[in-house]
Order: sequence, then structure tokens, then C-alpha cells
Amino acid sequence: MSKIDIQNLSVTYEERGDLFTALSDVSFSVNDGEFVSVIGSSGCGKSTLLSVLEGLRTPTSGTVLIDGKPLTGTGLDRGVVFQQYSLFPWMTARGNVAFGIKQTRKGFTHKQRLEIADEYLEKVGLSEASNRYPSRLSGGMQQRVAIARALAMDTDILLMDEPFGAVDAKNRVILQELLLRLWQNEQKHKTVVFITHDIDEAIFLSDRVIMFTESPGTVSKDISVPFPRPRERAALLHSPDYADFRSNLTTLFFDTEAKIGETEEDWVVI
Repeated sequence: MSKIDIQNLSVTYEERGDLFTALSDVSFSVNDGEFVSVIGSSGCGKSTLLSVLEGLRTPTSGTVLIDGKPLTGTGLDRGVVFQQYSLFPWMTARGNVAFGIKQTRKGFTHKQRLEIADEYLEKVGLSEASNRYPSRLSGGMQQRVAIARALAMDTDILLMDEPFGAVDAKNRVILQELLLRLWQNEQKHKTVVFITHDIDEAIFLSDRVIMFTESPGTVSKDISVPFPRPRERAALLHSPDYADFRSNLTTLFFDTEAKIGETEEDWVVI
């Protein structure tokens, strides 16, 4: 069943007196509990798409349905993790997570919210830093708090806009593995739309990869990731099938226009 259904979505806006089309006739669906990455070069409209799903930008044309109902604005059914660190500087790590819980999980007492916050900070390995303010946390630690907050809010949908793009390479790998472990261990998987330009990240995390063309962005390919879950990075990287799949995905990434209309079997070697 489709959790998110995007139909013929286009977004045009004015930039310095000129009209600019960011997205053109984008259509794809995301099933309930599915992890889907949207990948493409900078400026192809990936973040514009996410801002529409967040309810912060109105489409010029087309529709977005969530659970079969038109999306009309922001909502408590969607959690968001941004690329830039988005914690409240005047709140501790614990306070930031508890604040998110307060927005979506009505009826919990203050004590219960703090207990849930502590549970999720422990899951991301930050129990000892729960009383630190963001200024005393590294970038990687701040993103861990943001992930803990988004998961603790217990929304059906999680929207992630290049959440690891601002951290160093080592922490990026650590955060990818943390996110995958937490998502895989959930009793009911959240529906995730994950924006990235990193091919390895998309393959490692996703059930499907949506490839965008260059601006104006539209879907050039909708590709199922063939590797079973649970996934281990070391085993995946040493698989010859992974090397073939990555090579073909990389070719498509640099040649999206030429590949539109070809079947998946034309290029995927598994």
C-alpha cells in the first residue's frame, strides 16, 4: 500500500525576476514502511521535493497524497532531519528530544517525555551527553540527537534531507550504520524519504533508489536495491554483485538523460 503518492508534481518559482522550474512532472510512490532514497546532482530539485513533502512549499501543479489524502501543509505525521544542525541552542540534548515528543505524542506527562528522551539518547549512544547543550556537542553528536528526536516523535513518515552531508567521512559512516540499525530494529518500520547525492549511502540504506535528472528535476529511474536485509557493510562491499550494481548506478548518475526510457534490465548486472 502506498504511504506517499506523488503524481505529476511540478514546482516553478520566481528567482530574481525570472521563473525557475525546479521540478517537472515528478511521479512515484513510496510504500508503507519502505526506505526510499532520492539521488541526483546538486540543484536537481531534491530538496525542493522534500520541502513539498514537509508541507513548506506548495506545488505549482500535481498532487501529493499521504494515506490517500491530499497533502495540504505541515503535519505531525512527518518527522524531519535536516542537513544543517537544527537543535534549539538553549535546550540540552535531552530537552531537544523531549520537545519533539511533546509536539506529536500528546497526553504524555513531562516525566514520561523525559524517560522516552533518555531511552532514545541511549539508543544513539549519547546517554552521558544528555545534559549538554548543542554548543558542547560535535557535529556528529548533534545529528545523533536530531535522529533520536525524529525517531522518538514516533511519526509514520521520516523525511531526511542529506542529514549526514555536513559531517566528516568517518562520522558519516557511523551515522549511516546507526540509522540503518535503528530503522531495521523497529517493530514497525517508518516510511523514509532520504535525500542524498552519495551512491554508496543510497545503496546501503535503501529499498529503492529514485534517480533524478538534472534541473528541472524529474524521475529518470526507479530502481529496486537487490540486496537483502539485514545488511552488513563489510559483506556488502566485498560482494561482486555490489560492485556491478554500484558501477551501473554510477553510470546512470552521470548519464541520466541518455538512460531515460531504458528498462532496468538494460543496465543492472546482478
